[in-house]
Amino acid sequence: MNKGKFTPQPTEDGSYTFFSEEFQENFHSSFGAKQEAEVRYIKPCLIKQLAQQQSTIRILDVCYGLGYNSAAALEAIWSVNPQCRVELIALEISADVPRQAVEHRLLDQWKSPVPELLAELSNKSKVIREVFQAKLILGDARQTIQTLVEGHWQANAIFLDPFSPPKCPQLWTVEFINLVAQCLLPDAGLATYSCAAAVRTALSSAGLNIGSITGAGRKSPGTLAAFKYKSLHPLSQREQEHLQTRATIPYRDRTLQDTPQQIIYNRQQEQKTSTLEPTSQWRKRWSQSQI
Repeated sequence: MNKGKFTPQPTEDGSYTFFSEEFQENFHSSFGAKQEAEVRYIKPCLIKQLAQQQSTIRILDVCYGLGYNSAAALEAIWSVNPQCRVELIALEISADVPRQAVEHRLLDQWKSPVPELLAELSNKSKVIREVFQAKLILGDARQTIQTLVEGHWQANAIFLDPFSPPKCPQLWTVEFINLVAQCLLPDAGLATYSCAAAVRTALSSAGLNIGSITGAGRKSPGTLAAFKYKSLHPLSQREQEHLQTRATIPYRDRTLQDTPQQIIYNRQQEQKTSTLEPTSQWRKRWSQSQI
């Protein structure tokens, strides 16, 4: 699925991202692509702490994209434990974006050997080294993740990083997130930049506890989810009330084959018949409380 050439777009921390014509969104936040990887994924999942405690770390990177989350994780791990063995599974629709990120040398902002290893991964879809084994699995993540579930493969950390729910609802559904959750070890963390009520409902439906990820840049928090986790930051009253509105109705894709348009339409129909508070009322109430 080659969508043409991507042109690096600068972000506020000096790192670069791409703009997707297909989804009409940048791959990263404008406040900083590199910083987003750190704040939204590496720190919440306690990657450095894991590297100090374990000799092997398994990571699942859902929507690998330019490879920034994986790059940040590798640098963090090897900065505290150079001998730590990393097993990385990266899911991506095609190799186009990872390869162009390498061509533009966007991974060079991380220390060697990270850029070299991920360049090999983007070109060959597989890397086998003494301290690094990785697979880039290409295709619709709704299908490719089923192989991991069937093989009982589980991660110490999961990075969930698709485009936003309104643009890419198929990777935020109850059904897909349930599959993702099956790839999470009992004491591991799943991090995502999204705080959408529909996403948090889907995570909860998979049996996960949820908390906020706060930090620089984005006004809205991210979400950390886990079966058992000591570092969950509790949701604010505002966030808790958001989960009592129609926004909390999740995206559904029972066959894991629906089009984005079908998924959005079905959710809209469910929202229309819902007796929950309209999200607009919640938003108005909280905007007035801040005046």
